[in-house]
Amino acid sequence: MKYDYIVVGSGLYGSIFAHEAKSKGKSVLVVDKRPNIAGNVYTEKQEGINVHMYGAHIFHTNDKRVWNYITQFAEFNRFTNSPVANYKGELYSMPFNMYTFNKMWGVVTPEEAAAKIEEQKKEITGEPKNLEEQAISLVGRDIYEKLVKGYTEKQWGRDCKELPAFIIKRLPVRLTFDNNYFNALYQGIPIGGYTKMVENLLDGIEVRLNTDYLEHKAELDALADKVVYTGPIDAYFGFKLGTLEYRSVRFENETLDIPNFQ
Repeated sequence: MKYDYIVVGSGLYGSIFAHEAKSKGKSVLVVDKRPNIAGNVYTEKQEGINVHMYGAHIFHTNDKRVWNYITQFAEFNRFTNSPVANYKGELYSMPFNMYTFNKMWGVVTPEEAAAKIEEQKKEITGEPKNLEEQAISLVGRDIYEKLVKGYTEKQWGRDCKELPAFIIKRLPVRLTFDNNYFNALYQGIPIGGYTKMVENLLDGIEVRLNTDYLEHKAELDALADKVVYTGPIDAYFGFKLGTLEYRSVRFENETLDIPNFQ
């Protein structure tokens, strides 16, 4: 059979493209080298809990059209992302807000917090040259040392002085007591998990799992007029310019027989 499109990867982009192409009367084949659909938003039910196998994903948008579109395929819960940072037994609210500044310096008003940050920012003169200088220029030395440096170096596997400044330019800093990490009007997580949502997107579409497109490229290319590729770009070009410096984390799941865990 000849298809209009082969979509490589069944994550959010691939599954939505496949759904839209099918709705326009196009024939679509989705291939994925993993044994499951949904890519990095894959969720798996364990002990009655939908576990995000590749890290937590929170859907958030300010665009009502986007929200109305995605909620056709899943009902969403109302989830507010309010992280808490643990620094040597001290708990700090994230994103950086008045709760954070009160705990850090004992300040109570936005004016006091702004003055404290302004005082500490003075050590950086000129345009920040790296992530460390950028972070200090945004929130000061104290917050950088306790709440940015360790986490960032663990996440990237590099010293903050070796990382570019732009990585942290969007660091949320609020002189209010709002501890909602995202400013988005619409946010949540699909009830039943992302895998179920992607199943709904791919309803009626042929999907081949455990199929590595790059290993069978010539054979698969011959089956379609066009290919939509959503995999690693360096692999697609045969690593001609080397391997891109992807940075990820290893997830280890365990089940604890307690009602709540932090």
